[in-house]
Amino acid sequence: MSDFHQTGVITALHRLGTTNLPRLEEELLHYSAERPIALVLPSLFSEARGPALKGIVEELSQVRYLRQVVVSLSGPANFEEFREMRGLFEAVKCIGGGSPTVVWNDGPRIRGLLDKLGAEGLHPGVDGKGRANWLGYGYVLATQQARVVATHDCDIVDYDRELLARLCYPTANPNMNYEFAKGYYGRVTDRLHGRVTRLFMVPLLRSMKSVLGPIPLLEYLESFRYPLAGECSMTTDLIRANRIPADWGLEVGVLAEVFRNSALKRICQVELVENYEHKHQQLSQNDSSQGLHRMVADIASSIIRNLASYGVEFEAGFLNTMIAAYVRTAQDAIASYSNDAQLNGLQFDRHAEEVAVETFSSALRGAGLNFVRDPMGAPQIPNWSRVVSALPDFLNELKDVVEMDARDAD
Repeated sequence: MSDFHQTGVITALHRLGTTNLPRLEEELLHYSAERPIALVLPSLFSEARGPALKGIVEELSQVRYLRQVVVSLSGPANFEEFREMRGLFEAVKCIGGGSPTVVWNDGPRIRGLLDKLGAEGLHPGVDGKGRANWLGYGYVLATQQARVVATHDCDIVDYDRELLARLCYPTANPNMNYEFAKGYYGRVTDRLHGRVTRLFMVPLLRSMKSVLGPIPLLEYLESFRYPLAGECSMTTDLIRANRIPADWGLEVGVLAEVFRNSALKRICQVELVENYEHKHQQLSQNDSSQGLHRMVADIASSIIRNLASYGVEFEAGFLNTMIAAYVRTAQDAIASYSNDAQLNGLQFDRHAEEVAVETFSSALRGAGLNFVRDPMGAPQIPNWSRVVSALPDFLNELKDVVEMDARDAD
């Protein structure tokens, strides 16, 4: 039987049976007249030569309801690689016949704009997915062509355009009136994936609730079935208001900003596809600067700092209690996942799961101690409302330099 249950404080829009994709896309084309849709794709240049992005481009070439596609490109070493990425997206067409725009984040013109921001005391963050999203969103705001913006990763191996249609639908449909939609999906092959969600995020939120009691932000975060998913859609009004973390805490930080800037009834999560496969990060058990170890530390820092902003006090004694509660909750979760895997005939390495929990608890302790030493931490990328207030012409300058890069590539 299909899962139609509503749990938590956020509406869940389920995938109840096979999706009628032509109907969804026809309705999105109709809604796009009132709520034009943009797609922002944060991408590394290395993905241009991999199989995942080529499959994504092939699927997007069949989509007809997008007003704008913006590829926010990081990592090309030279102009020829920037041109290569532009060529890859030539098959994709937007409403009116327009082509996708590639924002060259490492190009000299964009670098000059980022230096200008820094000189004004508006630190644009370090190079990464957070800043790539932020620059892509900025270009959408500068061109004023869209009211709804969707984003997803470029490493989805089994991408289908159904994912994009379901992601856009709640925020593009004016009758639903959602400002933000978060995607979720299954992560299973011959084994269970999603280690950071399964073994860190969910146990941490539950253990925090057991220690702190009911806190609205924790109730909200726990309502999301896959809070670390990279797929979401939102209105341009939210994009202007939200601050964006530059590190691996991006997804949690965005959820916290949405909680701050939107009403719960205007937030939803939507089941995109039955299953989802993308590249997997290494655990990096002994290196806190790499892989899932680094990711968990950044996520923990984001959660701790956001809770502190609502008045939760973190000190050494509390951190010890929280970590002990997390470890016990995560160990109980391992037993549940082991049973689930056994029933379904999946591979399950219990020792590897235990090692992951040990690594994540170490990252959690490090994040807590770093917060005690430096409660403010690294600044988030400023929201676009603040940037425009400080530098009224900045969005126009961003639009101009992106278009100059494009002309040079033609």
